[in-house]
Amino acid sequence: MTDGDGGGVPRGGLRAPRDEGHGDLFADALALANEGRVTVVADAGAGGGAAGERPTSDGERPASDGDQPGAHGDLPGAHSDRAVGRGECPEGRRSGSDPSDAPAPRRTPADVPWHTARRIAACAVPGPPEPTTTALGEALGRTLAEPLTALTDLPSFDTSAMDGWAVSGPGPWCLDHPADDAATGAHPGILAGHAPTEALLDGHAVPIATGARVPAGATAVLRSEHGEVRELADGGRRLYAPRLAPPGQDIRPRGQECRRGDQLLVAGTLVTPAVLGLAAAAGYDELTAYPRPRAEVLVLGDELLDRGLPQDGRIRDALGPMLVPWLHALGVEAPAPRHLADDADTLYEALARSTADVVITTGGTASGPVDHVHPTLRRLGAEILVDGVAVRPGHPMLLARLAPRRHLVGLPGNPLAAVSGLCTLAEPLLRTLAARRTVEPYRAPLAAAVHGHPQDIRLVPVVYRDDERHGLTAEPLHFHGPAMLRGIAAADALAVVPPGGADPGTELELLELPWSAGWAPGSPEAGPAAGAPYGFTGGAA
Repeated sequence: MTDGDGGGVPRGGLRAPRDEGHGDLFADALALANEGRVTVVADAGAGGGAAGERPTSDGERPASDGDQPGAHGDLPGAHSDRAVGRGECPEGRRSGSDPSDAPAPRRTPADVPWHTARRIAACAVPGPPEPTTTALGEALGRTLAEPLTALTDLPSFDTSAMDGWAVSGPGPWCLDHPADDAATGAHPGILAGHAPTEALLDGHAVPIATGARVPAGATAVLRSEHGEVRELADGGRRLYAPRLAPPGQDIRPRGQECRRGDQLLVAGTLVTPAVLGLAAAAGYDELTAYPRPRAEVLVLGDELLDRGLPQDGRIRDALGPMLVPWLHALGVEAPAPRHLADDADTLYEALARSTADVVITTGGTASGPVDHVHPTLRRLGAEILVDGVAVRPGHPMLLARLAPRRHLVGLPGNPLAAVSGLCTLAEPLLRTLAARRTVEPYRAPLAAAVHGHPQDIRLVPVVYRDDERHGLTAEPLHFHGPAMLRGIAAADALAVVPPGGADPGTELELLELPWSAGWAPGSPEAGPAAGAPYGFTGGAA
């Protein structure tokens, strides 16, 4: 995944991922979200926890018949008898918020295939909000809503490309002072920002600085290191050059880069610092671009500390410090994360009051005694679009519509599982909201074997390596368990490992991380600073 919007090095042939879904994506997703076993859970309206399955130690659902071989073989076509359309309320969803409501059955969802889940997230909104016009500096990281068309010629006049002398005709040349300079003493010549007022006569030269406007009559610019000034007996000076200065030498002619009205960039271009520079050079003070999506991160859990060493059964929050900068790298506005206690009413109030385009929660997506996300979504009358994804780590992730154009992405509480959810559901949704182009996935061969889950896709951190035989390869890293961050901290990308695993040399789809798009083969930054080549140390997710 990358802001990979136009950056990075091509890595092998680009191929679209295997299509794992068919039909209407929302109908498929909602049917899948309501397919499976019926489990009675307590409503969270009174602040109670959900009864039922407890999460495993890695924060994912325990093994069930949904995790056994063949359980997902019919997906995504294994719909319930009652197909649920995009506009319908999913079966089992309750829109009431009365804490006295009786417990209602909720189906344990069938996991959505990974590629399908990403497409559903990308299509959860019809497109970005209306574009706005802002000052140049405020457009950084946004997406152009209109083509960038030159408002002037670039350069807008003939310009010197070097420090030296503007000369007219073949040498040697009589060296002139600019018309507005004193006749004696040292003088700078024609400087940038000062327009010469007199034409340069044939056989004459005048000092000129880089970026200065070339006077009329000049045929070339002679670089300062290529000329020699000699004093004459009559007090004049003459400029000599060891070789001829061909016409046009070191002059940037007017309109060399573009002419007024030329299209410089297409709509949909990401506004980078270089784009801001080009826009300013082309005469723009403002740009019309799509607004950045607004996100809010809610970190759930009584066991989390925001400083100091783990103690008394409590652990440091690793997701709060990670998620907000990650969102910023995706062009999203997000304030500091909010830490919420494991209390259903607290979560309900936070979600009900939020005005963010996307709320991202961490933890609480399983069915443990303090996992309040599902009951709270039912209490809010939210529409579940994805409830569980066939991916490891992180399969108890979810995507819900809180209101028109407002969504929630529920991430598992374990760090690498949360990264998986971020890349699977949050990134495609936010890309659509930001009007960023969909980046075609690329593939690279594995440098080492990777074992896989029997039915689900696995996301494994990898680093790029140059291989004499295969060229650019993806080398899997140690420390890829759901609760581990050591591997992803050293990674360039996540490899999409199919069920059953993959052998060395197998080409896999790669999700590039937002900050690794500038990597190039052979760069010293390519090594796993804190990681190590893949092994079985991390365990299966």
